[in-house]
Amino acid sequence: MKFTKMHGCGNDYVYVDCTREPISDPERVSVQVSDRHFGIGADGLICICPSEVADFRMAMFNADGSEGAMCGNGIRCVAKFVYDKGLTDQTTITVETRSGVKTLLLTVEDGAVSQVQVDMGKPSCCAADIPVIGMGDRVIGKPVRVADRDWVMTCVSMGNPHAVVFVEEDPNTLDLPRLGPQFENHPMFPDRVNTEFIQVLDDHTLKMRVWERGSGETLACGTGACASVVASHMNGLTGREVTVRLLGGELTIRLGDDGHIYLTGPATTVFEGEIAL
Repeated sequence: MKFTKMHGCGNDYVYVDCTREPISDPERVSVQVSDRHFGIGADGLICICPSEVADFRMAMFNADGSEGAMCGNGIRCVAKFVYDKGLTDQTTITVETRSGVKTLLLTVEDGAVSQVQVDMGKPSCCAADIPVIGMGDRVIGKPVRVADRDWVMTCVSMGNPHAVVFVEEDPNTLDLPRLGPQFENHPMFPDRVNTEFIQVLDDHTLKMRVWERGSGETLACGTGACASVVASHMNGLTGREVTVRLLGGELTIRLGDDGHIYLTGPATTVFEGEIAL
């Protein structure tokens, strides 16, 4: 199988052009290629496929083989892949995902994509959309006890589920390998959850660490950054345009007047190769 290793702010995936080379068992392949000792090493697998409703379709699989609905960092790399490899010559493209069709604006420098803005659509704080149970119709700034600690939590769906918790301390001091799984697998989240641990630096800057369901801690999460800005704005902590500092770099999130969330960040190719499956 031919592949390209790419990352957005360190959130790395293995990309395969399935318009030319379909994969029959992507769940198994994702587990194999994601292994950082016995495979290529990645947070998962992203298949770039034909679409009947958009220019391309993105199918993303986590490191444990589970399929995700959306990935803000991954979809930016899809845009770079299809442009840089000549699958399109357009700088505005549409990509079908399990959470709907997304529109992407590509910034091209010296013939290659360097940065991408993604219209991430409208967030939802409806508990049924996330889903989160036993916490009421909406979970906004509600107290919860997880891992023997009291947190204040806001839950947001960006097509996939997010639990955003704000902390006073530097998130880098938190024991995420202990905390993350207890949020991810808590009974109040029947489909599991991504958890963002957020420190507010000022009214336009957040610092974030993230535990992603199915992949563990990652260096960045685009949908998580969007959910965190939605949560911080709803709780009166930030304005409508925010820089989110992650372990792997920075993302810019803007809350549009149309209710949509706009994510802007880099996309990087690491290397290409072939692997026997």
